[in-house]
Amino acid sequence: MASIEKRRLAASVDELLAEAEWREPFVNPDGRSAAAFERVSISGRPHIVKYAHLDDDFTMRVSGDLVCRPVRAWAAGLLDAAPDQVDHTVVGAALGYGRNGWGAALLMRDVSDELVALGNVPFTPDEHELLVDRLAGWCAATWGFRDDPVIGPHLFPYEARWAWFGQVALDGERALGFPERVPAIAAEGWERFWGRAPRDIAGVIKELWSDCTPLAEALKTTPSCLLHGDAKASNMGIGADGRMVLIDWAYVGEGPACHELCWHLALDREKLPVTKEATIEAFRLGLESRGVDTEGWWGRQLGLCLLGALVLFGWEKAYNDDAELLWWCDAAREGARLL
Repeated sequence: MASIEKRRLAASVDELLAEAEWREPFVNPDGRSAAAFERVSISGRPHIVKYAHLDDDFTMRVSGDLVCRPVRAWAAGLLDAAPDQVDHTVVGAALGYGRNGWGAALLMRDVSDELVALGNVPFTPDEHELLVDRLAGWCAATWGFRDDPVIGPHLFPYEARWAWFGQVALDGERALGFPERVPAIAAEGWERFWGRAPRDIAGVIKELWSDCTPLAEALKTTPSCLLHGDAKASNMGIGADGRMVLIDWAYVGEGPACHELCWHLALDREKLPVTKEATIEAFRLGLESRGVDTEGWWGRQLGLCLLGALVLFGWEKAYNDDAELLWWCDAAREGARLL
């Protein structure tokens, strides 16, 4: 990784926003987050403030995030690891927000005009090619990254990447009465999946849905990089300078590069202007063009990550048509042979 510089955290939210000329509530257009947002003006320029706290954030709850990982990663300078590839938009942060001081505030430039169109409007071919290439560029720039909780910023746990729509996580949300919409939809989707998926792959997925340790351990034998972790269209954009705009770093941490790719394939299905296979090849070429040797590990990591994507999003695929569901079941079946 390139040399990075640590960033200073504000002592409080009041200090973080001390220079704001005005503040107003902001509704996240993605519509899925229960977090609070504000739009503020600083030096005449619009910014967005995201308030993160596990009381309002399913991902923070199920991954035990009491340190607000995106803020820790930004303060450690990790989000600046590939400044020529990715614009993370964060310009400031403060810890100590909310109950027990377990939350944080992230101050970001307002890049609403640079984000890709929401909904099922497909990427243009050029837009998609650039985004996949820059995503590969981020992974290549952070190649070999390993999180060290003893000296590092306590990022998203490797083993938890495939568990946050798993049995334990959803049981916990059910016990809370499903305070957020998506986990409730996921719970219903899994019931559909068990009924729709071919029996052999449904059995494999259910085992890993209950305990994803075998999958995580298998993937740990392949190369790692620093993942954004939520590489989907609603978090992506293209800046005027040609960089990829990438927001919402809630899942930042060590992991396999193909996880970014498979996340994109799973969640952006209706926006892809080319086939999944072409997208996979473009991502691989993006790594190779930056000096990453894909011989020896690529097939294994890709297969396991395709399996992992179904462990995460089998519930979502159960709401899709037969062709989409069976594509993922076939890919997962191949990946299961690599465990």
